[in-house]
Amino acid sequence: MSNVTPMMKQYLSIKSQHQDALLFFRLGDFYELFYEDAITAARVLEITLTKRDAKKENPIPMAGVPHHSADGYIETLIQNGFKVAICEQMEDPRQVKGMVKREVVRIVTPGTMMEQGDVDETRNNYILSFLEDEGYALSYCDISTGELKVTHFEDESTLINEVTTIQPNEIVVARPMSDALRRQLSMITETVTVREVISDTQYDVNQLEQPLMKQVVQMLLDYIYDTQKRDMSHIEPAETYHAVDYMKMDYYAKRNLELTESIRLKSKKGTLLWLMDKTKTPMGARRLKQWIDRPLIQRDAIMKRHDAVTQFLNCFIERATLREYLTEVYDIERLVGRVSFGNVNAKDLVQLKHSIAQIPAIKTLLQSMDHEAIAHFNALEPLEDLLEVLERSLVDEPPLSVKEGGLFKTGFNQELDALIDASRNGKTWLAELQAKERERTGIKSLKVSFNKVFGYYIEITRANLTNFNPEAYGYQRKQTLSNSERFITDELKEKESIILGAQDKSIELEYQLFTALRNDVKQYTERLQQQAKIISELDCLQSFAEIAQQYNYVRPSFSQDKTLQLVDARHPVVERVMDYNDYVPNDCHLDAELFIYLITGPNMSGKSTYMRQVAIISIMAQMGAFVPCQSATLPIFDQIFTRIGAADDLVSGKSTFMVEMLEAQKALRYATPDSLIIFDEIGRGTSTYDGLALAQAMIEYVAHTSQAKTLFSTHYHELTDLEQSLPCLKNVHVAANEYRGELIFLHKVKEGAVANSYGIQVAKLADLPEAVIERAQVILEAFEAKDKATAIVSETDNHRTVHEPAKANVSEEEASAHTYEQPAFDLFEQTQSSDIEQEIKALNLTQMTPIDALVKLSELQNRLQ
Repeated sequence: MSNVTPMMKQYLSIKSQHQDALLFFRLGDFYELFYEDAITAARVLEITLTKRDAKKENPIPMAGVPHHSADGYIETLIQNGFKVAICEQMEDPRQVKGMVKREVVRIVTPGTMMEQGDVDETRNNYILSFLEDEGYALSYCDISTGELKVTHFEDESTLINEVTTIQPNEIVVARPMSDALRRQLSMITETVTVREVISDTQYDVNQLEQPLMKQVVQMLLDYIYDTQKRDMSHIEPAETYHAVDYMKMDYYAKRNLELTESIRLKSKKGTLLWLMDKTKTPMGARRLKQWIDRPLIQRDAIMKRHDAVTQFLNCFIERATLREYLTEVYDIERLVGRVSFGNVNAKDLVQLKHSIAQIPAIKTLLQSMDHEAIAHFNALEPLEDLLEVLERSLVDEPPLSVKEGGLFKTGFNQELDALIDASRNGKTWLAELQAKERERTGIKSLKVSFNKVFGYYIEITRANLTNFNPEAYGYQRKQTLSNSERFITDELKEKESIILGAQDKSIELEYQLFTALRNDVKQYTERLQQQAKIISELDCLQSFAEIAQQYNYVRPSFSQDKTLQLVDARHPVVERVMDYNDYVPNDCHLDAELFIYLITGPNMSGKSTYMRQVAIISIMAQMGAFVPCQSATLPIFDQIFTRIGAADDLVSGKSTFMVEMLEAQKALRYATPDSLIIFDEIGRGTSTYDGLALAQAMIEYVAHTSQAKTLFSTHYHELTDLEQSLPCLKNVHVAANEYRGELIFLHKVKEGAVANSYGIQVAKLADLPEAVIERAQVILEAFEAKDKATAIVSETDNHRTVHEPAKANVSEEEASAHTYEQPAFDLFEQTQSSDIEQEIKALNLTQMTPIDALVKLSELQNRLQ
């Protein structure tokens, strides 16, 4: 590398310290990238890839972006999973001989985005760390708001649930994760940094008693400070929380219920968050998502929220006024973060001024409502002293840049006023000079102008110079252009010095004053963060009241005896997407004695919607919101488990059936009598008898072990016989009628089992070819003409005999009426029993767990293959 230039040596030295990041190397007005960084950036950013030292034998790949518009490019790189190290010139090149000193001033990562516009204002941007040592400690932080939390738990299942709930954009760990854990967490983020644990740091974590919790907070904060390299004093002291204090839902439950992201749209639209978000502030929108992710399980805390919603619902005039005030409140949390971070501008501080100006009016309004349910909002603090400083200092419409002047009001600083006055008077003098010189020379197009390179000058077009003698008027040539000449005079030189000196000094003074103002505001960090928390909670509760009024929701009550009684319950999202008047409400009653609904009915009849609405209503109730029912009495659920839909987990290499079994396994293993289980069509991913056997075994297992509230939909009509042997189970069905060959869905849940699956009628609605429909009908009639196999096995039986159906009594004419141009086959061909069949018959399914059954099934399948 002896032929490498000094600048490239500097680049390579800095790059060697930041191998995992793209290095933005400042050269003048550009950030340049070299070698592999340049190739990567050119591809991702779609910018031109050039070459440095192009004439040499091995030119260096090179790409660059303008420094003044770099934020957008950096954001694109971060969104594509890269880290960016920003290397700045630490000296003024005009004042340095030789190589300019350069340093990395910040490393931007997915979890440390701070610039306005880089992060979604309605969602937190979390960075998370965890450590394992006889249990797990986990900490996460949003550096844009200062939120910092930490917890401790025992098992990996809780770890996965917590990461799923928090949804960090970046994870920091002490050592590489196992492949299995990495695959599971990759569904949340691909950005994982391995970093050693710091045993002795500058951060105060003495309030934490658990050693592992101290270590994980130290590791996270060390990473944050090391990458950001600036003041982060707005990060709050670590707040301890416990996952068991909230309703537990895993990744699949949240996805299946579409709480914050639509499976189909991959967006907020069509989710519970989309429906419930009537908040007016960014802080409120973020708090709402946190409440959806973590419903409460403490009755008193839930009731306090319900009391507040009731008050806001009753005081609808005050609520409307409150919403107007909240509209004027900007993102106080992130404004405070930008103040601490040092990238706040004058417009941000004006937004902060407007925000805190609303607090006195909000507080007065709440006091006028005079109710115990909202009394704790009296902790709002008007902050008149800060408001007065901001009101007195900054102009109402300041520029974006804090280094070009124009920030402060007249009268704020006498020295600044004097400099601005000198500059303004100088500009007036220049206008008068232009008029005077036009009169003196007779050249009406003469201009007195300015640019940053040449300063002030008198410009005369070349056409007017033909009969003009500049020297006679005291003009001295300054610059020659193709169409004009520029001149200077002694008088103009003197005035230029005065004007530019005043401008430069005023701009420099304004920046100093702004820096001092920013430091003054920083002293209010803790108080402002407290106001932001109160306002965010207030915003959520008024939003709950708003949707309750708009959509006719009611306050739920909570039972002591585990009773769930929903009258005219509705799916809150589905009824909003479709016409409200077309939605068919349904009841649900479960208690300590009757806790399983076995739900039958045709596809598309609404079974899944019915089950989901029970779960979503429970979540809404425990968030503290009102619910879409005529009346609702609920137990407080500790967990919700779901098995809905058919989807492969390709990342982890799991088939549809394996995903189905794993989701079922979690529910069967971890559910308690205080849990809710939603099982939709268990057993469809395998053969009929296997699926039926597993479905029955699971129902019996829930009935005898966890006794959790369970909604179990199925097309295995044989399971309906379980109502005779399980007193805790009740058959219900979603009604449908067949009229003149057409299937009409009634969407009403009624008692009893359905008599028909209407599968062929649903296929007809899907417009399958008529030949397929007709052939299927013939085959169905042939099946129905046979003796059905015994499907339900008494729990006292150790063996089950499955009677193979005899050949259908179908005439040759009927059998050939609907044939296809394929090799013929006997649909009802019988085979001789094999050893494996005998082994299956001998299995004691009632003594096997679902996982044992799955393992055995896999073994038998492998032997057959």
